[in-house]
Amino acid sequence: MSYLFVYEDREYLLAPGDRLETDLGILEVPEDVEAGETVETHLGTEFVARELRGPDLFNHLERTGAPMMPRDAGLVVGHTGIGTADRVLDAGTGTGVLASYLGRIGADVTTYERDPDFADVARENMRLAGVDDCVDVRTGDVAAHFPDLGEFDVITLDTADAAVVVEHAPQLLAPGGYVAVYSPFVEQTREVVEAAQTAGLEEIETLETIQREMDFDDRGSRPSTAGVGHTGYLTFARLL
Repeated sequence: MSYLFVYEDREYLLAPGDRLETDLGILEVPEDVEAGETVETHLGTEFVARELRGPDLFNHLERTGAPMMPRDAGLVVGHTGIGTADRVLDAGTGTGVLASYLGRIGADVTTYERDPDFADVARENMRLAGVDDCVDVRTGDVAAHFPDLGEFDVITLDTADAAVVVEHAPQLLAPGGYVAVYSPFVEQTREVVEAAQTAGLEEIETLETIQREMDFDDRGSRPSTAGVGHTGYLTFARLL
């Protein structure tokens, strides 16, 4: 179990036994540390161990690219109903934010990452997230392993060739199972929808994910003019 170690405006994601060197001193995390406890650096700076929450993963896991936003991960969970003991096939692990979210829910996740270096980072991220016992990070192209994968309740994809996997979804999904595909581009999204139609999947829908933060000040209230409202497109389909 990892914790956030907090001192004023600083936060560090660390697991029991980890050692961190900072300008505030060396922080050595005890093996038996628990949330709410204080751990001092060798210079006497006190860090408080805080329970890890899902959004902390997005903020603190080491990044190998642009991770899926928490709002998009929430839509994946909400639209597919992923729950405890569900079998999830994930491809395009990247940083592993989605895989770690699903692991914390209690799903059994098998995730594929093509880049060996990215896969190594993702494995370390799963350790820090405390889900390395239920998230299996594999190196390689998921399409090369179709015959050996078995059956899953949900497939989640964040890859440029997601349509190839969607074509094989009927052989990979349990009856009633879902496919959820994140795509940054409309052209890729159209390919995914067409692949889902060809594969005979049903309940196909695509959502553009847009949110606007609100600003409140003495002059009044309005949507923020800063930040990114659009993140991408999510396509869902189901095997009935």
